Amino acid sequence: MAFQRKHSESMVPAAGPRLPIADIRRQVVGLRCRVPVLSGALRRYVFLDNAASTPTLKPVLEQVDRFMDWYASVHRGAGFKSLLATRVFDETREILLRFLGGDPSLDTVIYCLNTTEAINKLAYRYPMKPGDVVITTQMEHHSNVLPWRAVAHVVPAPVDDRGALQLTEMGRLINHYRGRLRLVAVTGAANVTGYLNPIHHIARLAHEADAEILVDAAQMAPHRSLDMKPHGDPEHLDYVAVSAHKMYAPFGTGALVGHAKLFDQGIPLSVGGGTVSFVTDHSVQWAAPPDKEEAGTPNVVGAVAMAAAIRVLESVGMDEVARHEAHLTRYALERLKKIKEVELYGDIDLETVEQRVGVIAFNVRGMHHALVAAILSVEGGVGVRNGCFCAHPYIKRILRCNDESAARYGRQIADGYRAELPGAVRLSFGIYSNEEDVNRFLTALRMIVRKRWKGEYTIDEGTGEFRCKGFEPSPGEFFSF
Repeated sequence: MAFQRKHSESMVPAAGPRLPIADIRRQVVGLRCRVPVLSGALRRYVFLDNAASTPTLKPVLEQVDRFMDWYASVHRGAGFKSLLATRVFDETREILLRFLGGDPSLDTVIYCLNTTEAINKLAYRYPMKPGDVVITTQMEHHSNVLPWRAVAHVVPAPVDDRGALQLTEMGRLINHYRGRLRLVAVTGAANVTGYLNPIHHIARLAHEADAEILVDAAQMAPHRSLDMKPHGDPEHLDYVAVSAHKMYAPFGTGALVGHAKLFDQGIPLSVGGGTVSFVTDHSVQWAAPPDKEEAGTPNVVGAVAMAAAIRVLESVGMDEVARHEAHLTRYALERLKKIKEVELYGDIDLETVEQRVGVIAFNVRGMHHALVAAILSVEGGVGVRNGCFCAHPYIKRILRCNDESAARYGRQIADGYRAELPGAVRLSFGIYSNEEDVNRFLTALRMIVRKRWKGEYTIDEGTGEFRCKGFEPSPGEFFSF
């Protein structure tokens, strides 16, 4: 097998009985946390920033706690704990590979910090030649654009006015660059608008042009089932990158899954302990992947947490996750569309919510996006995200910002001035989110559009963030060492 050592039985328990999604809320760590608001009260925190990172789950925390009794450094240790920890670490790869539908005989699972590092690792190791092309899209997170710019000529496939990928134009670009095209790097789900891309259709187009495909699944894996499909299938996904912190396991790990043969040759991005089989004064024999690509002591605890989170997702069922998310998205959009001061971005058709993940981007007309987010937090106890979401070209497109304005903003940022930087407000759901969370958000939003907020807010021109005068709660009162 390409990624595992031989063992006889699993230390990571198989997925248990089905867990109703209605019960998942009781499994969320920190859900009952109460935060200070401007009125002086403490309110239950409503977390609607799951696209950035998710809380962990009690079964994940419990599994980590259970494993910590047996924690030891993995690989090459002779002690029982080291042998046990090594076996568990290898089994976490099996769990992830099965979750993504990979092939254990041909694919490898390389652990890294997160999706960003995974894509950088692949970009470094991919055998590019001068003039080679990587096709991305205008909706990509910076992490699936910038690494490719360093090694190839990057061509972004365009999106339309709503932010959806223009698939016909992507097909045209793939045909146009046939012969030079090495890879299509595409997000599974857009982190701004929630669009789900037809990744298997795109894979077919890439393979017909003798290219491969990478799917940035950071936003997709926690929300939809993902099947890499068999090698040789025209719709096979060659490489998939995921982040555990978006999958209810924020313990500092992510993974790159794909062809083991790519990593057999060449020098890894990071070298040192764990990456070699034998070293002399003047030569080195590299280990086989994945060890070759995992320099130093790996994050075994993070891998255990990720595997445990996958078990929870499997016990709920990804189809059930999708149904729940579609319900919440429809519920929120129905009400947001009735607030005339709100401008929504992306596909807001209530009949197509199944074709997107639970991410909604919007602005309140006439208000700075950072001010809206600040009031939601300070006076509503609602946590959202605002800004450009590490997707500046995408935000520029859906906000219809012209090149001249973009250049001006770039000059302002270079001068340390961010007060005018455009952006949006984003709410994003997790498997535990419910209608009550949406209602809390909507109550605060209606207060905002009616200009009934109580605080006095000023902008920090260096950061672009708003602060409420006189509201200075001490984080140390809630957590401190």
